[in-house]
Amino acid sequence: MHIVLQLIPKKYLIGGTLILLGLSGLLIMSTIVAITGEFEKDSQQSEVTEIEGGGIGVGTANVSPQVMKYQPLLEKYAQKHGLDASYVPIMMALMMQESGGQGNDPMQSSESKCGRVGCIQNPEASIDQGVKHFKSVLEKAHYDLELCLQSYNFGPGFIIFVNKNGGHYTKELAIKFSQIQYQKVKHTGNYHCLRPEAVPYQACYGDIAYKDAVLKYYTGTITADGKPAASGGSGGKSDVKVIDAGKTLIGKTRYVFGGGRSQSDINAGRFDCSSFVRWAFEQVGMNVGPMSGVTTDTLKTQGQAINPKDMKPGDVVFFDTYKIDGHVGIYVGNNQFLGCQGKTGVAIASMAKGTYFGERFNGRVKRF
Repeated sequence: MHIVLQLIPKKYLIGGTLILLGLSGLLIMSTIVAITGEFEKDSQQSEVTEIEGGGIGVGTANVSPQVMKYQPLLEKYAQKHGLDASYVPIMMALMMQESGGQGNDPMQSSESKCGRVGCIQNPEASIDQGVKHFKSVLEKAHYDLELCLQSYNFGPGFIIFVNKNGGHYTKELAIKFSQIQYQKVKHTGNYHCLRPEAVPYQACYGDIAYKDAVLKYYTGTITADGKPAASGGSGGKSDVKVIDAGKTLIGKTRYVFGGGRSQSDINAGRFDCSSFVRWAFEQVGMNVGPMSGVTTDTLKTQGQAINPKDMKPGDVVFFDTYKIDGHVGIYVGNNQFLGCQGKTGVAIASMAKGTYFGERFNGRVKRF
C-alpha cells in the first residue's frame, strides 16, 4: 500500500483527501439537518392552532346574497382587529338590518368614524371601520351582546346609562334612554319614531327595537342576559363566566413559555397555557394556585375529575404535547377550547378529531 501511494502524484493525493473530507462533512451536515428539521417540525407543530368561532357559540346569519358577499371581508377585518371569528354572523345580521348590503357604506359606520353620515364611500372602508367600532362597543359593554347591539344604534352613551341602572340590557332601559334623549333633541325636528310601538312612550331617539331587529337575522346561541356563551349547557360553578373572562384577552396577548407568573407579565399580556387558565379563574373569584407557581401539573390536581363524555363549558381540559399533560385550556363547547397557544396567544382552538389538539386530547377533564 505504501508503494502504491508513492506512485500517485502528491497533488492527486491532496485533492482526493479534500474530496473525501468534503463528502464526510456533507454526510454529517445532512444528518444534523435531518435531525434538526424533525425537531423544528415537532416544535412548530406544538404551536399550531386552528382558530375557529366560539365567542357566542356556533351561529348562522340568515341574510341576503348582497350581505353574504361581504362575509370574506368581515372575516378579514375581524382578524385584523382581533375580534373572535364567531361574531362574523352577528355582524352580517347587523349589516342586514343597517343596509341589506346595499350602498357604499353597508355597515353605516360613517358616524362612528367622523361624526356624520356619508363620509365613508367605500364598502371595504365601511366594513373595516364597522368591525373596529363593533369590537369597541362590545368591549365597552363587557361582552354583553344585547347591550352591544343596542348601543351600536344608540351610541356608547347607552352603555353608561345601563351601567348606572343595573348593569344589564333590558328593553325597558332601551325605552327609557330613548325617551330621555328624545326630549333633548326633539326641538330640532330631525327625529321621529321609527316604530309605531315607540309613539306612546315618545321614545323616538334611535330604534328601541334595534337589538331584536338584528337578531331576527341570526340563529345561534345567546344566553338570557346577552352574555357570549358556547352552546352545550353549563358546567360546574365556574360555568361560562370563566369563559367570558378569558375571552377578554383574545387578540391582546402573546404566548411566552413561563410567562404570566408576575403582575408585570400579566399587564404586558404575556402568558403561557397554565398561567392563562389560572388568571381566567381568578377573574371569577376562584383561586386555583399561586401566580408564581402554577403549571399544568398543579392544575391537574385541582377540582373534580369528569368523564370526557360529560364535559361542559367551563371545564378544564388537558393535552399531551411536549409531555403528558403538557397543554391545558378551558372547554367552551362544540369541540372547542379557549387557551393560550404558541402562535396566537389567547384564542379559541379546535379539539375535534383529526385536528392537532384533537389528536392530543388525553381525556383528562377537571371541573373547578
